[in-house]
Amino acid sequence: MDFVSPVLDVASRICNCLGDRADHLRRLPQNLISLRAAMETLNNVYKDVKERVEREENLEKKRTHVVDGWIGRAEAMEKEVNELLDRCDEVIQKKCFGTCCPRNCRASYKLAKMVPEKIDAVAKLQSEGSNFQEVAAPLPSPHVIERPLTEKPVVGLDSPFREVWGLLQHKQVGSIGIYGMGGVGKTTLLKKINNKFLQSSIKAFDIVIWVVVSRPTNLERVQETIRSRLQIPDDRWKGSEDDKATEICRILKTKKFVLLLDDIWEPLDLLRVGIPPLGDGNQSQSKIVFTTRSADEALSLFQAKVGEDTLNSHPDIPKLAEMVAKECKGLPLALIVIARAMASAQTPEEWESNLKKLRLYPKDVAGTENDLFSVLAFSYDILPDEATKSCFLYCSLFPEDYQIPSEHLIQLWIGEGFLDEYDDIQEARNQGGKITQMLKHACLLEVGKLNGEYLKMHDVIRDMALWLACEKGKKKNKFVVKDGVGLISAQEVQKWKDAQRIALWNKTRIEELREPPCFPNTETVITLKLLAPEIGNLATLQYLNLSSTMIKYLPIELKKLKKLRFLMLDGLSLVGPLPNQLVSSLSSLQLFSMKSFISMLTIDEIMLLEELEQLEHINDISIRLTSIRSIQRLFESHKLRRSTTSLQLTRCKGVNQVQLVSPSCIKELVLERCYELEEVKIIHFEKQVVPSKFRNPQCCFNHLLSVRINSCINLLNLNWLIHAPKLQYLDILNSQTIEKVIEDERSEGSEIESGLSVFSRLVCLNLFNLPKLESIYEHPLPFPSLRQITVEECPRLKKLPFDSRICMSKKLENINGQQEWWDGLEWNDQTLMHNLTPILSTPWEPIKC
Repeated sequence: MDFVSPVLDVASRICNCLGDRADHLRRLPQNLISLRAAMETLNNVYKDVKERVEREENLEKKRTHVVDGWIGRAEAMEKEVNELLDRCDEVIQKKCFGTCCPRNCRASYKLAKMVPEKIDAVAKLQSEGSNFQEVAAPLPSPHVIERPLTEKPVVGLDSPFREVWGLLQHKQVGSIGIYGMGGVGKTTLLKKINNKFLQSSIKAFDIVIWVVVSRPTNLERVQETIRSRLQIPDDRWKGSEDDKATEICRILKTKKFVLLLDDIWEPLDLLRVGIPPLGDGNQSQSKIVFTTRSADEALSLFQAKVGEDTLNSHPDIPKLAEMVAKECKGLPLALIVIARAMASAQTPEEWESNLKKLRLYPKDVAGTENDLFSVLAFSYDILPDEATKSCFLYCSLFPEDYQIPSEHLIQLWIGEGFLDEYDDIQEARNQGGKITQMLKHACLLEVGKLNGEYLKMHDVIRDMALWLACEKGKKKNKFVVKDGVGLISAQEVQKWKDAQRIALWNKTRIEELREPPCFPNTETVITLKLLAPEIGNLATLQYLNLSSTMIKYLPIELKKLKKLRFLMLDGLSLVGPLPNQLVSSLSSLQLFSMKSFISMLTIDEIMLLEELEQLEHINDISIRLTSIRSIQRLFESHKLRRSTTSLQLTRCKGVNQVQLVSPSCIKELVLERCYELEEVKIIHFEKQVVPSKFRNPQCCFNHLLSVRINSCINLLNLNWLIHAPKLQYLDILNSQTIEKVIEDERSEGSEIESGLSVFSRLVCLNLFNLPKLESIYEHPLPFPSLRQITVEECPRLKKLPFDSRICMSKKLENINGQQEWWDGLEWNDQTLMHNLTPILSTPWEPIKC
């Protein structure tokens, strides 16, 4: 009996074991179905998380380490599950003949046992991904943000700069006021003070905050600007104006800050904004600097703007210059503008004639500002033609201190018909560019941000333009511009019946009217409202820009706009399809733009391209495409290829190679989130271009000015850029594979010297999150046009393709990058490193509250 019991126990254990294994094998088919379903759910969560991350990264945010790790684990899990499924499917198919038993029971059991474990692991990973509250965080705010200065220095600012900077060093001084009439250089002086804090040796303050106040004073806008610099999160930015002021005050009390307030016209209650009193604690060392207005005189300013060549061209001119300056009533902006207008007059007769004209301008309206307008109107009247004058007055429709995109402004001019004498849209664009240059030269427009891609109008010049547009103040509502004023009453709207142009900006809205308003003379309306079907009644409408509005549907009535020449639909979030045959019905259409849009429905890109091809006058297309068929359809059409100026390829699934057909008129190219893309090739019709032959103009993208590559994670290099000799802007972001921007082992410099130089027109280069990047170009290049280069999170980039020529060009203004990266760079010439170090801008570490 003692012998039988152990035998039975062993037998029982064997049976249980075999039963357990048999159970795993029996449940394998059902478990595989469950695993596939779980994996499908995980893939959906993975896609959602990736899309959230991409949206945040496009807003200049950085994904969190937790999310980045989860994405990596999800991708690895997908690979593991697919391998397991393949092996299990093979086991199920290979059974012993005539039975349901697998041939290799031991191996099959191991696989069958792994399936439930994987189901649990997939479910856990899916649960983690579904519960991410935050997928990306804002990049740390820098200690101070550089303010752009005009290329030509303003006369006489060195002395006041030294004085203000000296006062900032005194502990007893808390507030500093800078006053003077418009145009004297107060804003420029404040910018110089702001930029002085960029020097790494100056670390006395935790943060420098720049706020443009302007008029009318908008407390909410001031608070929002400060909130942005302090990076106050949404969950702490709720409630009333007082609540927001309390939150600002709470944070500023922990810091030594400098607050720079530009263009104050009326008293500003800093306590209501949230600025703590400058007294105890950190605030005893904090500073406030503000600019405001007063009158001033400066004959030397007038003489400096006229120029020595003109003043010395005849003995009588200096005396005449004094007389003209006197007519400017000591107003600095008038001195600047009139001096620019007189700079080309090099005979006494011209000066006497212009002085006579200047004295004839009316002074019938009392007040310094109106006296100034009368003087400045001289610079308007000597503009060469009515088209240029109309273009200038049109700029006053934008809000005060508004950064106007120059290309957008020119499009508006064309749409308004100011440049109708040019049948070709490109010729009209070129003339618009000449007009902007002319207005800048006359000091009627100023260079804005991004080195001239934006324009701005000095607030006094803007006020003068509105005064002129309203017939020197006689018809006050001829040009109506409202910015951030809230709700406008019906009674006020009734006063606009004679308005020629109406512009409503920034939360300005009209109260509900009992009946539609009548504006019989109105030619222009700029506002952000929902698009009503009545749009079809505007039979003469030529320009329609719906970009970045809240419009969800495009009404079919748009088909009636037979005279429409410009249609912009960028950045829309449509929930409905494009009406059938809408685009092809717009028989006068010359420009069509539909990029960066978001649609809940798939846009039929092939249909859209075919409709565009039917348009007789179309010659400027900006479009986003998402499939290889669409790309091929575009480049197969000579008309579409010739008309496309901006091409955005996004989320092109299954595309590992893109072929761009040359010659092409593309000016802007964006490749975004094409995850499988490995290569871009240039072909000339049916023949592939040999890269080394880029001297042949037929093989070049001669019009290409801007390229942006974002999240093309398998792209190996950008060798094809040698076919874009006029490239000005290059952004490469979030690529895990690129090791060299341009890899040209064949050239050894010889081909570059014999043809157009690589990157010879490049103005701005941005490289971000390229972990494997080792080289931009293996030989030094002159970069005669480069103004700015930014390198972030490119740890392997140890050498820049610079030599002494980069300093000789005197164009490079700014190098952005981490100090650690800069210190680790390798240099053939240490002198070059020392010469470039002063223009290095390094991000500051975030300050903990």
